[in-house]
Amino acid sequence: MPASQRASRPSTEALRAPDRRRLYEQLAVQLLDYVEVTGLGVGDRLPSERDLAEALQVSRASVRQATIALEVRGTLEVRHGDGIYLRSLPNDSGRLMELTTKRHRLPAILEAREALETQLAALAAARRTEADIAAMDRALDIMAADIDADGLGEEGDRLFHGAVTHAAYSPLLADFMAGLAVPISETRRSSLGEPGRPHRSLQAHRRILEAIRRGDMPGARRAMRRHVNMVADIGLLRWSAIQPGGQDST
Repeated sequence: MPASQRASRPSTEALRAPDRRRLYEQLAVQLLDYVEVTGLGVGDRLPSERDLAEALQVSRASVRQATIALEVRGTLEVRHGDGIYLRSLPNDSGRLMELTTKRHRLPAILEAREALETQLAALAAARRTEADIAAMDRALDIMAADIDADGLGEEGDRLFHGAVTHAAYSPLLADFMAGLAVPISETRRSSLGEPGRPHRSLQAHRRILEAIRRGDMPGARRAMRRHVNMVADIGLLRWSAIQPGGQDST
């Protein structure tokens, strides 16, 4: 190309690549900046979810997703009915090591969930009683009501899986599930904190219930497997530690 044509080519210096991060990830970075600028210490309280939403000019749902993302990373602690507290400083190397360990452990937990819960769903389809079906229906009603009220549906989710476990009438598998209760609750909260996930999770639970209601063992197994695979798509497994100023470490 002649030098005269190259010289006349419009400059692209003012252009910047678009920010591909999700809104809640951008908000998480802003919250970390806020912690740094204000000098908050561990145990200090942040503004309320409502105040943060107003200040950032976003929805409360977006703020909630950001705070949950930081809670998963161990930076914040969200105490329902109380407030949002700083659990650790963003550059706390000990916390990052703990989260890295947790991240490496999660696939094994999710693998165990898939093995146990798909079998429990199949057994529930074969053994459930009308009372069991009613318990599952009530759990999903609770989940739906909470989601309609802008919640995550955690309690209804927990009750539903508990009802499925009970309906399988397998004491040994129930004991295994009880032993995993704490890590399962962590994966539940992480999953339901994903954007749009509560509604998708509710629909997945309804598909599981309909298969169990029909007595369809293979269908219940498939529906539960799809649900657990969706749960596995969580932020911590995609995580690289967010640092103040918007830089991610890998």
